[in-house]
Formats: sequence, structure tokens, C-alpha cells
Amino acid sequence: MQKYTLLRSLVPLLVILSLAEGLFAQKPTATIKSNLTATAAPNVLKLDMDSTITSSHTVTIKGQKVPYTAQVGTQPVWDEAGKVIAGVFYTYYERTDVKDRVNRPLVISFNGGPGTASVWMHLAYTGPKLLNVDAEGYPLQPYTIKDNPNSILDVADIVFIDPVNTGYSRMAGKETAKEKAKFFGVNVDIKYLADWLNTFVSRHDRWRSPKYLIGESYGTNRVSGLALELQNANWMYLNGVILVSPTNLGLDREGPLGAANMLPYYAATAWYHKKLPADLQQKDLTQMLPEVENFTTNELLPALVMGGYLDPAKRKALATRVARYSGLSEKVVLEHNLQIPTNFFWKELLREQGRTIGRLDSRYLGIDAQDAGERPDYAPELTSWLHSFTPPINKYFREELGYKTDLKYYMFGPVYPWSRSGENADNTGETLRQAMAQNPYLYLLVQSGYYDGACDYFNAQANLWQMDPSGRLKDRMDWKGYRSGHMMYLRQEDLVQANDDLRTFILKATPGKGMAAKY
Repeated sequence: MQKYTLLRSLVPLLVILSLAEGLFAQKPTATIKSNLTATAAPNVLKLDMDSTITSSHTVTIKGQKVPYTAQVGTQPVWDEAGKVIAGVFYTYYERTDVKDRVNRPLVISFNGGPGTASVWMHLAYTGPKLLNVDAEGYPLQPYTIKDNPNSILDVADIVFIDPVNTGYSRMAGKETAKEKAKFFGVNVDIKYLADWLNTFVSRHDRWRSPKYLIGESYGTNRVSGLALELQNANWMYLNGVILVSPTNLGLDREGPLGAANMLPYYAATAWYHKKLPADLQQKDLTQMLPEVENFTTNELLPALVMGGYLDPAKRKALATRVARYSGLSEKVVLEHNLQIPTNFFWKELLREQGRTIGRLDSRYLGIDAQDAGERPDYAPELTSWLHSFTPPINKYFREELGYKTDLKYYMFGPVYPWSRSGENADNTGETLRQAMAQNPYLYLLVQSGYYDGACDYFNAQANLWQMDPSGRLKDRMDWKGYRSGHMMYLRQEDLVQANDDLRTFILKATPGKGMAAKY
């Protein structure tokens, strides 16, 4: 009670300071008391734009004890005049028993959305703490976290970054359309984050370290664009880029190509739910899929290009094949002119069982108000993930890392409208190709879940084909598939394998002594 009275007595002074400086000053190891700002301006919570809190920890990874520090805090974004226009929240893990920081890799991690925070890969994939879920990734109560024995912190330091209006990151001023336009678009996002990373690398003395970008979902657009922006505008050269469940990266996927390439995902999902004919169902997933992939590329795609001029007999024969591989009826395949919309597939595959399937991970099941309809009522997988992640991330920052604030942690933040046209046109696949062509050290790894219907595995492979038309980069490109969905790491078996794949990739892409960057 005495402490509360003292804080109340400080409010007038703090209000004066906030008016004078535009934000509250905070000592590096203090906790944030954002509710004090709300006293001066009701319903407004402000973020300290430049703060750090550091704590020490130990985790056992692959049977080895790894001591590390966790630094959580904010770093400013400045405009051209040097004015602070935003604060970007981050969590930085650094192994402490490594003397040679020059050769110690740094992994820079972004999630997607574009309005989601770094929470997903932070608490379920590469970080030193792991979400408490079952072996297939479903929620468990009580909501807790535990040590991650598969984290890549044994081989690399990691920083998880929340772009503006995700996590605890916030704009400094009023969120006018003019101010939003500085952050919410494909290329403005890339530009300010590249500048932010320049400052971060300088502050933490990591210029000489091998550097890797990892992004998930829309985060793959972000890191693909950053690869070239860091090179061209910040003279920062990377060793690797990792794309987890990539989007189309601005590459052309319209028309027949996009429609045809979804069939292998449909087949994988139908196989999982045991909806394929017996001869296909008895094969293992990865033994069955090549047949579907060959049919898609060599027969279905050329047929869809012909549209209504396709011979009726051939259309009927193709419909039989599409039905065989998708688990749907030949009737509905013909009704959709051989091109099954994804929303319809998620509703139709298990319609007779009264279930829908998830978009981001089609292992998850939903229940709609009625079986009729063209699309599911909701996304069962996303609902499940928010169920699992939200309580632990809030508890972790406050209780284990000591970062206390009344700000809401945005799992999904207000970042719309998000510009993708004009100066923000998405050419991130091409910019990544350019970055690789210009930098012989730069390697690429793509990770996909077979049951991801939003960023499907076959189109992820097609990205690589389109990005490398000459075939001269493919020895530095690799793709890995996993038996889960968009967040493949939520499944225990895939968590282990995917992290091991990251370790292998980091070692492969880190040049040996005396290995020059040249063709």
C-alpha cells in the first residue's frame, strides 16, 4: 500500500517528463510501469523506446549444458531527421561460454502475418524454451513452458524480433495514415527493419559474425527482401536465409499454375485422413506423393492451360485422376472444372463425417454449424495455437525475463492496410535471387509441412524452380519436408528433425578458414 501511494505521488512529475520527452525514461534493469502514462492520457499506454533487461540462464541441449543470457527490451526506429518514430521489441539469446564471438553464428528470426509477433518460432522451435503441448502439437493445461532440448542455441545465438505493432512493439506517435505508411507495406517494412538490424548488430558487436535470417510465412517475404536490402543499403552480407513455410514471394502463381500445384497438398491431406483409394493409402506418404507430383506437372497443368477447349473425353479422364488423388468425388471435380478451390476442399473432404479441416495445418478438425456450405466457419488450427501460445508468452516475459508492462502483447497486431503495390510491390523472390547471385557465401534452406494448405509444400518447391531459371544456384538451395503443417515444429518428431536440419545448414553455410567468396 505504501509503495502504491508513492507511485501515485510521482504521477505529476512523470506526466511532465512524458510531455517533455515523448516517452518515459527507464533504467536498463527496471520494469515498465505503463499504467502511469494512462493516468495522464486515459486509454493510452506508451512503450519505453530504448530499454534492456538482461538475465542469466542455463539449458541442456543434446545432452550438453549451455549457459546463456537473455536480453529482452526495445530499440528505437529513427526517421531521416533522427527522431524516434517507433520502438521495436526483441529477445536476444547469447551463449556465454563462447570466447570466439567472431566465428559464432547469429540467427535473426522473424515471424509473419504480416501482423504476427515472433512468439511462434520463439516458444516452439529454435529458442531455449519450449511450449508445453502434446506430441502432435495440441494444447495442454496447465499452460507452461519448459527447456527446449532441441534449440539451436548450442550452435548459434538468436534474436527474435517483433516488427512495429506486433508483440510489444509500438509506434511513437499517433497512428495516422501518414505514420502507418512508414511501416505497413512490403518494402517499407524491409527498409526500416534493415536499418534497425544495422544498429542492433553494431550495439552487440556482431558485424564479423556469420549471419542467418529465418522467417516463417509472411516472414519469408520479409527475410527474402532483407537479404538484398542488407547487402545494398547496409553493406551487411549474410551466410544463409531460411524460409519456413514460404509464401509465393511475389512470384507469379496465378491461373492454371496455382490451381494445378495445389493437388499434391490435397493428396497429402487426403492420405492423412485415409480418404485415398486402397492402393495409394497403403503406400507411405513420401512414396505416394511423387506419382501425384508427376501427374500435376506433366498432365494436369497443360490441360488446365487449355481451359474450355480441352477435349471432353480427356477432361473426364483427368477428373477421374484428380478425384483419385484428392479424395473428392469425380462429380465435384468436374463441377469445378478440374480446379478445386482450397476453401471448398477444407469443407468438402470430411463433409460426410461432419468435420472441416484446417487451412494452415490440415490435421486439425473443426465443427461447423451446418454441413452444407462452401467454406469452413473458422480455422481450427489457428484457434488451437492461440489457445496454446498466448498464456505462456505473457507469463514468460513477465515472470522469467522480468519484463513487466500493461501493454497488450499483440499475437496479431493492427498493421492494416498493408501495402503491396506501387513502391511496395512484392518482388521478394527475385530480390533473394539477386542477393544469392551477388554473394557466393549465401545459401538457402526451405522448410515445408506436407499438410500446410496456406503455404503448401509443392509451391514452395516451385518457388525454387522459378527463382533459379538458369540452374546455377541450385547447389546452394535446399528443401526439406515434414509430416505436419505450417508450424511443422509443433509436432515433436518434426521439431527434432527440423532443428537438426538447421544445425546442418548453419554448418554447411559457414565458410571454412581461407574459403573465399568467389565463383
